[in-house]
Amino acid sequence: MATNRWSVVEPSTTATSSSMWLSVAALVIMGAADTVSVVIRFSLVQLATPDEMRGRVGAVNFLFINASNQLGQFESGVTAALFGTMPAALLGGLGTIAIALLWMKLFPTLRDVERLE
Repeated sequence: MATNRWSVVEPSTTATSSSMWLSVAALVIMGAADTVSVVIRFSLVQLATPDEMRGRVGAVNFLFINASNQLGQFESGVTAALFGTMPAALLGGLGTIAIALLWMKLFPTLRDVERLE
């Protein structure tokens, strides 16, 4: 969950910042946090999947991750066209907070994972 906190901070920082360097630093931190988050999520899926199902589950996971990226880009473009760039980025940060809190409540087992074993 720690890496997801950076995913929340960055869009809000970029949306409210008037400093290009602060925005660039926030983007770098978010990119690094997202990379760590992807590795953790991929590892959790692989570790929790039985050996005989690993290939199929990995393929479906790959499909959903790539589809979600495309849908997210579409949603960001529509939101920016409707509300403007800065409000869209701020809405994205607030939406991320809301979804993260909802997921923590709906999936306490996932929230409580301490180590990849």
